[in-house]
Amino acid sequence: MKKRIAILGSTGSIGTQALEVISENPDYFEVEVLAANKNADLLIFQAKKYLPNTVIIVDEEKYEQVNNELSKLPIKIFTGEKSIEQIVESSEIDIVLTAIVGYAGLISTINAIKARKTIALANKETLVVAGELIRKLAIEYKANIIPVDSEHSAIFQCLVGETHNKIDKLILTASGGPFRGKDINYLKNVTIEQALNHPNWSMGNKITIDSATLMNKGLELIEAKWLFDVSIEKIEIVVHPQSIIHSLVQFEDGSLKAQMGLPDMKIPIQYAFSFPDRLKNSFPKFNFIDYLQLTFEKPDIKKFKCLNIAVEAIKKAGNTPCVMNAANEVVVSAFLNKKINFLQIPEIIEQTIMKTDYIKNPDLNDYISSDKKSREIANLLIK
Repeated sequence: MKKRIAILGSTGSIGTQALEVISENPDYFEVEVLAANKNADLLIFQAKKYLPNTVIIVDEEKYEQVNNELSKLPIKIFTGEKSIEQIVESSEIDIVLTAIVGYAGLISTINAIKARKTIALANKETLVVAGELIRKLAIEYKANIIPVDSEHSAIFQCLVGETHNKIDKLILTASGGPFRGKDINYLKNVTIEQALNHPNWSMGNKITIDSATLMNKGLELIEAKWLFDVSIEKIEIVVHPQSIIHSLVQFEDGSLKAQMGLPDMKIPIQYAFSFPDRLKNSFPKFNFIDYLQLTFEKPDIKKFKCLNIAVEAIKKAGNTPCVMNAANEVVVSAFLNKKINFLQIPEIIEQTIMKTDYIKNPDLNDYISSDKKSREIANLLIK
């Protein structure tokens, strides 16, 4: 039987590539749900092409447009955040791809776990905000979480068949972003266009800015801690500019396993959908002759302070990673809207953490209130 897939965030970078994967493998997968925030035009196009059972447009002002365009098709159409949070519980869904950017994906992921769905996790912020809670729920409800991020998919793949072997170290690779090797004076005046010009990956704006600040790697470190149940002392970050080795695992005996391939998100998306099987596809494949040199270097945490902020946040634990994530979402948006400069991003995140009340053992309500309060503080600091 085909696996029925709900794509939360279908019009974003991950969502559109997930649909390419489904098109590549029509005998294995079918679209059950398409959900998007505001991009009604693309959502309508996708719905007409893939004919899902359900379509959700979060922006209620776009509902009439979507409904009018799709009214003659056998598609249920809903609007609002609650619709996404509820649809993941449907018995018609086998896999939920959580590709909604940021904190907004938290509640729908929790509901999907409680409904015992397989989660193809592309929303790292869910684990950054509430990793301990998500891990407990996944164990309690026996829900499989398969990472989609290329780095975590790589580690996941390296650990298949290694259940009883102890991990010595997880090594997350980073491209270094568009400003690798640039000095601090250069960073003072970088433009939005420069920050969005990633050397290897094609991603959405938010994650691309996170890559430029190295916050993305900090978020991934926290995500790896919860996904693979390791201490942060056993996670190392290495800059690998070619983005061919997506991450590595070192075992007790000193052996290293790496997952390699071209920087193409369709590969980890397909693996998350097809696991434990690997499916043939027509995507471009890596050739060693095209990459005669693979290089590695340490990240510069003095110049890219966001990485160190994330490390300190998870060391402090409690609601601190949640606060950090909320502040980061606010400042990235502010940078993209030309309200702050590039170097103000880590400054405002640090100040927000300092000004937000610390909660040592937060529950879901604490995460929700911490997120809200942190955003208010960060916005005040921007003004």
